[in-house]
Amino acid sequence: MPRRRLALAAALLSGFMACSATAQERTIRILSGASAGGSSDFATRVLAEALGPILGVRAVVENRTGVNGIVAAQETARSAPDGSTMFVCPMSTMSITPQLIGANLPIDPGAELLPIANVALSSYGFVVAANGPYRSVHDVLEAARARPGQVSFASAGVGSAQHLQGELLKQKTGLEMVHVPYRGASPAIVDILGGRTDFMITNMADVTRQVQDGGLRLLAISDEEPFPLFPDVPPLSRIIPDFSVVGWFALCGQKAMAPELVDRLEAAVRRAMADLAVVGQMAKGGLTPRFEDRAAITRRLAADRALWLDVIRAVNLRAG
Repeated sequence: MPRRRLALAAALLSGFMACSATAQERTIRILSGASAGGSSDFATRVLAEALGPILGVRAVVENRTGVNGIVAAQETARSAPDGSTMFVCPMSTMSITPQLIGANLPIDPGAELLPIANVALSSYGFVVAANGPYRSVHDVLEAARARPGQVSFASAGVGSAQHLQGELLKQKTGLEMVHVPYRGASPAIVDILGGRTDFMITNMADVTRQVQDGGLRLLAISDEEPFPLFPDVPPLSRIIPDFSVVGWFALCGQKAMAPELVDRLEAAVRRAMADLAVVGQMAKGGLTPRFEDRAAITRRLAADRALWLDVIRAVNLRAG
């Protein structure tokens, strides 16, 4: 191991272990690839606030937006392997964006970053306007069957997780539906509420409030586990076999970090996610708190990359 790498790792390890004022003044950066207010940024801020005291450092969140998290991923990959810069990496950044056909990216984060531990899962909800004609997923599918190419689904943009879930739905049902991309989830939800698009499969963190307020109707959850706030809403797989998708947010770091450092960071995340206050904050924000060690999140990443690559190839989805 190069002497510089050893020195950097040793410095951070000693900083994590020390309880002195000097250690408390040390700063690490945890990057968010999304703008403030979204589920990715929310998960980053909750984790940073919890990790700082555990590691004996000041954990600062910095937003590095652009190319669906690729800017933040690149900055992390080019940082020193001492854990001073990390990234809360979402599923779409790690497993979808780099695999789009023709993507000319400076980094493939799924291959060039090291997942340290998972922090939270993000359920996706199949939503429609509450004042619209649809009372069930079956209603939506029957409308698409009766009017091919006229039923529309919204997304946060071409190549987003919402877009690919719509394409996966089309593949599994054989129905022709129209994709309507937006510049983010918020404007897409506005048009769902206004009846200008028919449905959307999106992060529950994006729509929980509107469902609770009665503006949106939640028809199904796209993963197998019940969503705690709406435990009676069925999984989409009950209607469409084998349709199971869940998003996630993991702490990722520079791939050349020393194994001892990775172990300490993983243990710190485990401890943070055992804190009931942290769990409560995550849940209140529409996420499902879920610690997974680096072996588990690495397996999850590999499975998602395989799933989305198949969808991307099937529809010849090209980078914008």
